[in-house]
Amino acid sequence: MNPPDLSRYIDYTLLRPGCTREEILALCDTAIQRRYAAVCVPPYFVSDAVRRLEGSLVAVATVVGFPHGMQLTEIKAEDARLALAMGARELDMVINLSAYFSGDERYVRAEIQHLAELAHAQSALLKVILETALLSPSQIQELCHWAADAGADFVKTSTGFAAKGAEIEAVKLMRDSVPASVGVKASGGIRTAEAAWAFIQAGATRIGTSSAL
Repeated sequence: MNPPDLSRYIDYTLLRPGCTREEILALCDTAIQRRYAAVCVPPYFVSDAVRRLEGSLVAVATVVGFPHGMQLTEIKAEDARLALAMGARELDMVINLSAYFSGDERYVRAEIQHLAELAHAQSALLKVILETALLSPSQIQELCHWAADAGADFVKTSTGFAAKGAEIEAVKLMRDSVPASVGVKASGGIRTAEAAWAFIQAGATRIGTSSAL
């Protein structure tokens, strides 16, 4: 397949600490030229990205609860509201693994549902980042079920800030654990077209990468 076929899967990402407005604007320009699905930028730069991408088909995504997910639901919700008000149309939220490992199923499910409702009220999408490097296969499967039940639009492998990023077996398991209506985003350490296609063949419907070019 040629590069334009791959482009529609790409969330071009720049979340490196200390990134600049000039880098974000260049990211947006490349996303327009390459027709990527979305850019994923820090909340501080959402307004800049929205203005730069106006009139294009590239969506603006940002992160919520990044990178560890341990913020209170109320904090995540306010971050989501602000991002949506600025024009973000995709939210990549880090799941609260501290709550999960503490056995607080109700909290985890309710948080995902609340963020999904906020996103959907603005015709936006919610992607739930699981951080699969920290999970067993059974835990990945369980959290995928919870996320899908709570209204998430995507489940996502990684923040890119853990010891490991996306892995093929994790993506296969995620694909098998959610209905067809829920997307799977592979992210973290994907740096070549060959790797991207391997994840797509494993079931990924989006590829998050800072190495899109």
